[in-house]
Amino acid sequence: MNTDHPSTRRIRLADKADLDALVQLEQRTFDYSRISRRNFRRLLQSSSVHFWVVTDAGQVIAYAIALSRSNSRYWRVYSLAVDAEHRGQGLARAMLEHVITEAKKAECHGLSLEVKSDNLAAIQLYRRYHFETIDVLPGYYDDGTDGLKMRVTFYPESH
Repeated sequence: MNTDHPSTRRIRLADKADLDALVQLEQRTFDYSRISRRNFRRLLQSSSVHFWVVTDAGQVIAYAIALSRSNSRYWRVYSLAVDAEHRGQGLARAMLEHVITEAKKAECHGLSLEVKSDNLAAIQLYRRYHFETIDVLPGYYDDGTDGLKMRVTFYPESH
């Protein structure tokens, strides 16, 4: 894989042909609360899921998943992953910006997410985009780590 030419990278909608690559990326990236093959398949088929991948020379190197519900004006950032070989190159930032742009296009009022309380790099990234911690979720993750519920609002609620 050529990492010297970011111009070969692109963000596109995920599809079922990405399933194997997504499962492998998930296995390499997380050692807790992993998304299973079955759940990836379900997410790829759902109309309420917004699912993008970053490819480099045809290889999936990152993904972002956001969930929407008809009864909510907020999307939930369900998962964001960047392959370890490609960290530190702005991919998480690019994916988050893409999710924010798409959410705004859909007239979403904002985003919410959960993040491990010890994932300082992710928390710093989210704060850069004005996410605020709105709750602490004790023992939220499979490994017992607390979670932080964070939210950013794009448009103030009317009335």
